[in-house]
Amino acid sequence: MTIPNQDRHWMQRALELAQRGIGVTSPNPAVGCVILDCARQVAGEGWHEYDLLDHAEVVALKAAGERARGGTAYVTLEPCNHTGRTPPCTEALIAAGLKHVLAATIDPNPAVAGHGLDRLRAAGIEVTLGVCQTEARRLNEGFARWSQHQRPLVLMKVAMTLDGRIAPPPGEHQLHAPYWITSEAARAAVQPLRHQADAALTGVDTVLADDPLLTDRSGLRRRRPLLRIVLDSALRMSLDCKMVTTAHNDLVVFTVSTDESRISELRQRGVRVEVLPAEIGRVPLGKVLDKLGEEGILTLLVETGTRLNTALLAAGLVDRVHFFISPQIMGSDAIPAFKGMASAIRMAEVEVERYGNDLGLCSLLKDPWPEEAGNRE
Repeated sequence: MTIPNQDRHWMQRALELAQRGIGVTSPNPAVGCVILDCARQVAGEGWHEYDLLDHAEVVALKAAGERARGGTAYVTLEPCNHTGRTPPCTEALIAAGLKHVLAATIDPNPAVAGHGLDRLRAAGIEVTLGVCQTEARRLNEGFARWSQHQRPLVLMKVAMTLDGRIAPPPGEHQLHAPYWITSEAARAAVQPLRHQADAALTGVDTVLADDPLLTDRSGLRRRRPLLRIVLDSALRMSLDCKMVTTAHNDLVVFTVSTDESRISELRQRGVRVEVLPAEIGRVPLGKVLDKLGEEGILTLLVETGTRLNTALLAAGLVDRVHFFISPQIMGSDAIPAFKGMASAIRMAEVEVERYGNDLGLCSLLKDPWPEEAGNRE
């Protein structure tokens, strides 16, 4: 479809507003709305913040007042047509007397997809779907994955050398201290990834080797703390590691161990311990995702080592990858990012960024949006 430049312009503005909701809307989607009056002047703008209840459309309508009548609304996600924590946005748009509603994309939930737009059409409102759809879907990939499968979108971040190594050979790395593969500029680019995520996951091997904090240090506002997750089958992590000593209702350890003494020690330090049934002696990755989905975790960032990187990819559990590549070669004795992959994983489309001399590569492995959820531009 051909999108008029003015429609693209105003939807881009709605997307800018929606981005203000990153970190504060989950478990709801990030949504922005712009309302123009009959003279095509901005009458109201809004974006969603979970704790403030009102959806983006209602915020914009309140700002527009009577100027909304006969006007046009640009909204980044199909307006809801059901009652949840708030009344349906479709009814608010109809009551305001809007003439035209443009939605960037349909709702990804098959149970509600299209119902909002159908309600608007039935009320005599002109509806246009698909303006800036690609950008709008990128913004809410986590909501799309969770709303259909009740599992979080999994983002994998790996910092590696040109030859795919993530750490020096054993014995050349001081334990319990980080070893930086990439530059400060590339490491800074990881913080926005943590900010957009509801949770960040690592394995006990990484905790023992690097003693990370795994916190969101972006400085941006969040509705709830970044949930830090460690997979630790045998509960080997130290009680003195940084993650345990800084735990404040934000650290969960998934294990298959039934060592009640060790579990009690962790819980006394404010760590939540979840014991799951073992799969080949390991923490079952699928059940971890199921549990996080039950808790409303929409997006999970994984920053792990060789074994978990490989296991997650091999199981088809990774939706998007973010690789940060440093122009150095460590050699075959160094620790690999992946090992023992049964088959190659090919990336159809790759986004490339530069961070000084480092490269950032990003690719979507599994599209979380259903194909039937409307046509792309």
